[in-house]
Amino acid sequence: MIEALNFGLAMLILGLAIWTVIAGSTFTAAVAFVAYGMVLALVWVQLDGIDVALMEAAIGGGLTGAMLILAAGRLRDTEAASGAERPGLPIRIVAGVVAACLTAALAAAVLALPHPAPTLAHATAGNLAATGVGNPITGVLMAFRAMDTLLEAIVVLFTVIGVWSLAPDRVWGGRPGRLHRVDPDSILAYLARVLPPIGIIVAVYIFWIGADLPGGKFQGASILAAMWMLAVMAGLADAPPISRTWVRLGLVGGPVVFIAIGAAGVATAGGFLAYPDGLAKPLIKVIEFALLPSLALALALILAGAPERPAR
Repeated sequence: MIEALNFGLAMLILGLAIWTVIAGSTFTAAVAFVAYGMVLALVWVQLDGIDVALMEAAIGGGLTGAMLILAAGRLRDTEAASGAERPGLPIRIVAGVVAACLTAALAAAVLALPHPAPTLAHATAGNLAATGVGNPITGVLMAFRAMDTLLEAIVVLFTVIGVWSLAPDRVWGGRPGRLHRVDPDSILAYLARVLPPIGIIVAVYIFWIGADLPGGKFQGASILAAMWMLAVMAGLADAPPISRTWVRLGLVGGPVVFIAIGAAGVATAGGFLAYPDGLAKPLIKVIEFALLPSLALALALILAGAPERPAR
């Protein structure tokens, strides 16, 4: 039964991937990508990777899918004209050959791996107790791969800056996205009043248990950002001007705390992002407390888009 389920999920993922590539319209491809992300989250659940499944559903299928759908809506007027410009047969043949060669190279690399494959899993498991963290995903990301986690937070920050850079000079420093006006008696407005309090509680809970159970800052921040954007899309709130000081401090606050604790480790534990004995878990929680609002703010502003309106 389990083998049949896994085979069905594998075929469904393959079909959705092919549909995403060959879809005739940008909107259809974006919808297929969202479905692909949701099914991929189910695969991670099947593999007992609950943390990864939450991230795939929130970021891979949710946030990224929403951004692609918004982009498809804005490209609708020019899509017909660009679709008529099809590449010639030689270019399509070359593209197909290159894709086939890359696929063959990846397959050869995977098949050439030794069996069993080299792994640091045993060494990591043997030293995980020193962090005091019960969730192995959190322990690995915040202790053994803390530099990767720091760079991920910085990449999200630079993504916000990249989105802002698309704003025309006349509205620089203004409010991101368009002003949403929705019927106050609509179902969207009703959901925007009912869901955010529940979503905030769920987000805080997922964040709080992240040190010992599946969850964490990225998952909690994704839910907080989704609740905020739901209120914005329902017209119950508005995105703040990007020139506001609290917005910019909120964005950089988490990464700055992360870097500061990492730098302190040079003097107290002999290395950057190293934790003194007995203080690993408290310092990890401090970093995650600082990153939660920064990530939630960054994800929401990425989805809101570039500034389109003056500050007033």
